Amino acid sequence: MKQLLENLISTQARLEQASRQLNLATEKNRLDDLETQLAEPDIWSDQARAELLSRDAANLKQYLDSWSEVMEDIKTTIELMQMSTDEDQTQYEHTADELLQRAEKLLMAVKLNGEFDKLPAIVQISPGVGGTDAADWSAMLERMYLRFAEIAGLSCEVLDESPAEEAGIKSATLRFSGPFAFGKLKSEKGVHRLVRLSPFNSDNLRQTSFALVDVIPELESTAIDINEKDLKIDTYRSSGHGGQSVNTTDSAVRITHLPTGTVVAIQSERSQLKNKQRAMSVLYSRLAELTREQHLDNISELKAKKSADWGSQIRSYVLHPYQKVKDHRSGYETSDAQGVLDGHIEPLIDAYLDSQIGKD
Repeated sequence: MKQLLENLISTQARLEQASRQLNLATEKNRLDDLETQLAEPDIWSDQARAELLSRDAANLKQYLDSWSEVMEDIKTTIELMQMSTDEDQTQYEHTADELLQRAEKLLMAVKLNGEFDKLPAIVQISPGVGGTDAADWSAMLERMYLRFAEIAGLSCEVLDESPAEEAGIKSATLRFSGPFAFGKLKSEKGVHRLVRLSPFNSDNLRQTSFALVDVIPELESTAIDINEKDLKIDTYRSSGHGGQSVNTTDSAVRITHLPTGTVVAIQSERSQLKNKQRAMSVLYSRLAELTREQHLDNISELKAKKSADWGSQIRSYVLHPYQKVKDHRSGYETSDAQGVLDGHIEPLIDAYLDSQIGKD
């Protein structure tokens, strides 16, 4: 019990230091500002903006509350344990262990100090080599990230989803918002490899399939200038989320940036205009990411995107003949493959962040 108490006291000190590093006081001021904007009488005249501010405020409040609750609970538990006898301290064992786990999840944020880590994340998933298995694998990854959002307290919106003919998806675009959304999900960018017994061939043979996950921060649309002459804009009938009424008009929008071949499709809104606005916002973010990747200052210098190299996977998921998930960048591996596919990817993210320390 003495060691457990010392661990709590040490964790309390780490949390206090982390709260200063993360400028939680500044974040509290930002929440106050968001709530002031939401209290304006005409805020809902622009529904899209109001909904965005409301989501951001709710996510930020939940984040700040989680810090204050853990710090207060640890303080109270330490005081109770210090006042109790050695025999009585055993009743706090479960509570202390739970508090230490909660604290470690919060302390991960200290590693998320990148320029864009606090921003929302745009995640695009698309099949690679593997035919129907790859399309199904892409749908499995989409489910994994949706489950992760629930576990991590992030909000997720499906901006676009295109079903494959037999099973799975041709592509999916998701938007994650909440504390450090991009910082947590940036580790997922790259090629993901799956090995399993295929449910899509009659002989049930072992099959290897691939999917590409692209992750970018959502930036302000003023970040770069786009020449409208370089854009090809198409409209089509929505086929994904939203109910029957979504499919009655050609509300979905697809925008292609011709010089780079960058394509953005959005069908999450009922309004074609809103879908176009959201598509342009994502396009700005994608092109800004490309300029960073190619170390350019001007969007006009961008080169066309190269096709994915399916031989350079960042992570392998093996479901047969044994169960293992291994991240090839950090070296982290686990035999709980099903747990990972159910959204428990924080250990993988944490190991990746540790492996990147000192590389920036």
